[in-house]
Amino acid sequence: MSDEETGRDHVTSLERGLAVMEILAANPRGLTLTETAEKAGLTRAGARRFLLTLVATGYAVQTGRNFSLSPRLLAQARIWLHGVPLWTFAEPFMKDTAANLHESCSAAILSGEDMVYVARVPGPRIIAVDLQVGAHLPAFCTAMGRVLLSGLSTPDLDAFLARATFRQRTPKTVTDAAKLREIIDGVRGSGYAVVDEELEIGLRSIAVPLRDRSGAVVAAINVSTQSSRHSPAEMEAEILPILKETAARISDFFVVQ
Repeated sequence: MSDEETGRDHVTSLERGLAVMEILAANPRGLTLTETAEKAGLTRAGARRFLLTLVATGYAVQTGRNFSLSPRLLAQARIWLHGVPLWTFAEPFMKDTAANLHESCSAAILSGEDMVYVARVPGPRIIAVDLQVGAHLPAFCTAMGRVLLSGLSTPDLDAFLARATFRQRTPKTVTDAAKLREIIDGVRGSGYAVVDEELEIGLRSIAVPLRDRSGAVVAAINVSTQSSRHSPAEMEAEILPILKETAARISDFFVVQ
């Protein structure tokens, strides 16, 4: 499709409406009309039209002066997620892995600057981060996120590192773009990522890619544990082989599709 055709078919109002939804999603406590307009780069009148349309269609609610997304969007997301056959197929393998290791096992895909959970089997031990299917976490400081970033082309990774926001989550969080590139290049070479207390103190995670028939990284799978239970070296020695085997079984599903 030519640039001219793309421009002719591009619906700017829809793009702006989706941007407003993303802004509300990033602010679950809600925003006022003025705050939404400022974040979206819209006039108050323009923001008001989008917000009231979202309320009228059931995708947002208004409480006093605040607007926030409604559960309807999550319901639609769950319908989509449940319609993806991979995760129905993958879950039994993930359950076996979680039971074998007595730790949580999750799968995620890349969405903008975040990784999004598409399947999760919680472990028996409580981790402070509240994680459910559909939850977002920053890709740059998570093991699954770094695995997913390692699957990007060099130009796409350059673009990500140039635009992403690197917030210090803990004293250990790597926020330097050059250092992150070095780490992600290492993940490309090794085929796995370990993150040690960069997202949350006391939390360690190890992740490997899920690949399609062409070898492209389409998702990631991880095991998370408390730092008191496994050192990074122990995770590589004890968890990584099991996780790789689980990923291979799930990736085989792509090959036969």
